[in-house]
Amino acid sequence: MPSLTSRASLPMPDWSRVSPFVLQIHRFGRRIVGRIRHARPENLPRFGAIAVGVIGATGLYGMLLGGHSIAVIDAIADPLGLSIETIDVQGYAETSEIDILQTLWASGSHSLPSLDVDTARKAIEAMPWVESATVEKQYPGTVRVRLNERKPFALWQREKDLWIVDRDGREIVPYATTRFTELPFVVGPGAAREATDILDKMALVPELGTRIRSYVRVGDRRWDLRLDNGVVVRLPELEPIEAAARLMRLDREEQLLSRDIAAVDLRLEDRIVVKLTPAAKERRDKALKERDKLVKQSRKEKPA
Repeated sequence: MPSLTSRASLPMPDWSRVSPFVLQIHRFGRRIVGRIRHARPENLPRFGAIAVGVIGATGLYGMLLGGHSIAVIDAIADPLGLSIETIDVQGYAETSEIDILQTLWASGSHSLPSLDVDTARKAIEAMPWVESATVEKQYPGTVRVRLNERKPFALWQREKDLWIVDRDGREIVPYATTRFTELPFVVGPGAAREATDILDKMALVPELGTRIRSYVRVGDRRWDLRLDNGVVVRLPELEPIEAAARLMRLDREEQLLSRDIAAVDLRLEDRIVVKLTPAAKERRDKALKERDKLVKQSRKEKPA
């Protein structure tokens, strides 16, 4: 999947709402930078060193005063041209770009020096689709975010809830879309956790796998397979793939799954038990009664 790239910027802080102390630092920093810009070249190194020292000391003093560390750093960094101007996000497909920007905005930082990349990374990795992330600063004003998203593997029905889960059976997000309808459908307690195992095994019997509409976990021990024609295949707890292969051999020979049946029970090693549909059972019972009637009539006509 190709990487997607987005470039956006965080809104600048509203300086009218910050504390007077922080605003004073911001104004002081702008004056210092202004003097640096208008200073003679021969005076820049010495004046620049003094400016950095003054600004750094003022910022440290402000942080010690009352928990204004991020605001103080932003106030210093803004006039120095270190405000966050661009957010470069790559690797997202399911994650909303707006959610990523809001997560960074929630950190309260407006400049690169005040941004804690480790905290930002953890906040982004807490988002549902994100498996891992990297957050890097690129001076003077760019934040680069690289995402590795979780891959949807199956749809899991747990009671009345429906979730998209990954290959490890971890819930990603509730299913509330018309997308991902091609994903395998697993049902019941433990189904998400065991989905990888049964799906990998059924891939070895593709003629059956393509007909499965849902995998139902029974007692968190074994699986029932519901086929596209409504037939239920009851797999054994042990060696389910061998049982499935045996069923397909019988189907090739006898077209078993195309008959009017409701279920095929493979849990017994030495036999296959077939359950008829109600209509088929009714026809069968009627045929047996007719047969018994003919047998009785034959015995009357030809007494022993």
